Order: sequence, then structure tokens, then C-alpha cells
Amino acid sequence: MNDEWLDTIVVARYDATARIVVLDLSSPAGAELPEFAAGAHVDVLVDSAAGLVRQYSLCGPPHDRTRYRLAVLAETASRGGSLGMHRLRAGDRLRISRPRNRFGVADRARRHVLMAGGIGVTPLLAMAHALRVAGAEYELHYCARNRAEAAFLEELELDPRVRLHFDDEQDDKRLSIAADLGPPDPDTAIYVCGPGGFMDFVISSAQTAGWPAEAIHKERFAPMQDAEAHTAGGTFTVRLAKTGGEYEVKDGESVLDVLLARGIDAPYSCQQGICGECIVRVLAGEPDHRDDILTDRERADGMFTTCSSRALSPTLELDL
Repeated sequence: MNDEWLDTIVVARYDATARIVVLDLSSPAGAELPEFAAGAHVDVLVDSAAGLVRQYSLCGPPHDRTRYRLAVLAETASRGGSLGMHRLRAGDRLRISRPRNRFGVADRARRHVLMAGGIGVTPLLAMAHALRVAGAEYELHYCARNRAEAAFLEELELDPRVRLHFDDEQDDKRLSIAADLGPPDPDTAIYVCGPGGFMDFVISSAQTAGWPAEAIHKERFAPMQDAEAHTAGGTFTVRLAKTGGEYEVKDGESVLDVLLARGIDAPYSCQQGICGECIVRVLAGEPDHRDDILTDRERADGMFTTCSSRALSPTLELDL
């Protein structure tokens, strides 16, 4: 868990839609905020008494360090995070982490195609800001059920590189992978963010059309599997290379649960396998990957999420 919180103050708040609130945060002292790259997110301490922490993407221009902008959707099944954010007003104080990023712009790509579904537009909006300033070739496809549920329309409709797709409008205005993405191109990077169903559709359609997995960059706001699916399985032992300590991980427990219960200073944040904060390297053993963030290459390189993945071998040695 983050132990270096930044104090911020809500300097502006407005309702972008009936269910999306936009919050601008600044330093109470007027100092510059830490720099961030497009695609980054921050941890937000929504309720300090309850220890409630949630992750939200930064959607403002990365070059503006006077304020961070967040856009938060009120989830119907909220456990307090999004509803707590919606209760904030100008002048309220909020503690956040320094920005972290596992969803950045691909440096080697010549063309960038941003595919956003609903509130998934937030990190892609920051990418669009950065790509525009850099003079890069990009296009943003923003999909929503209807105009009333789409945030930032006044800003996006002015950008000729933005394509809006609404479910309740003409068929020719809806997202078409074949037409809007085109055939596979080694110089093009695809970025996908939004609800699970939307992301699965875009990713599977792109792969069916021949796009390689390494061309598709994604960020999920919710795991594909629930916590029980992450922790179900047989007992195994996790060994820490730096201390030699060995700990048994049973069915229903995560590696992270066990380490924290033993007082091990292990990194973590979301505890759902989608933020990447808990990633460590496997030195020996065979992992059972159940996260939604690591690429095939990262898994082959030994990366492992302690909050959501398990072991296929009796023992797993970690670089901790």
C-alpha cells in the first residue's frame, strides 16, 4: 500500500453527465504536482477511516502540473469508492498517491488508434492531449450508449481526429473494427479501455482481423475474474529469495494475503490484478497467471502479480 500520500484540494467540480463527475485537484500550497505521462493513474484515499483506496486515471493534459483532473463514474454496485468521490465539493481535501503508469503511449508507433468505451475515455483523453502536443498521428474512437452518457463532448466534438459512436444513432455511426481500425499495420498501436464487454469485443475483433497481441495495449477498470477465482486452488509454498523465508499459501488465500499477514513489506494497491503495483519477479517455479495486466512477454520474463496469481509448482520463489 502506498505510504507517501500527497495532499490535494478540490479546486473545481462539475457534473459531466448524470453519472460522471469531473474533479480538478491542486496542491493546497499552490506548488506544482508531480509530472505524469499520459495513461497514468493515481490511488485515491477515498475514506481514510475505512482505509478505502481506489484508482482513477488522470485525464487532463500531462503538461499541466497545476492540477490533476479525474472523471469518476457513479457505479451502481459501488462499495463506497465512486459514491464517495461524487460527494466531494470544491474546497474538500483529498489524499492521493504519486502517478503510476503501465498504460503509456508506445514510443515506436507512428500511428495511434485510441478505442474508448464509456468512462474508459479518461486515460485515452490524456493520451490524445499528449499526442496532439507532440504532433503525432492519432484518432480517438469514443463509444457510449447515447450522447447523454458521454463526457467531454464539447471538447471532443471540436477535434477532427475524434470519432463519436453512439448505440442509439444510425448504424453507420457505430464502431466498426474493419472500417475504423483497418488492416494490421506494424507501425500502428491500438489502445483499449472501457467496460469488460467492450474491451473483449474490440480486442477479440482486432485479433481475429490479424492484429498481433503486442500491438494492442489495454487497461481494465475491473478484473475479468472475481476474487474467488483469483485465490482458488491447491496449497503451495512461496519462498522469498532475499530472506529465505517460506510461507504456505492455501486455497482461498492470495500470495499477497499471506505475505501481509506475516508482516512482509510487499508492494500492492488495487488487490485485483489490474494496477500492476504488486508485480514482482519469479526466480524459480511455475506461475499460474490470473491477472489482467501482464503481457505475454512480461510473463515470459518472469513477472508475477502477488494479489491475483498462484503457482502450478509446489514452490514459487520470488525476488522479495
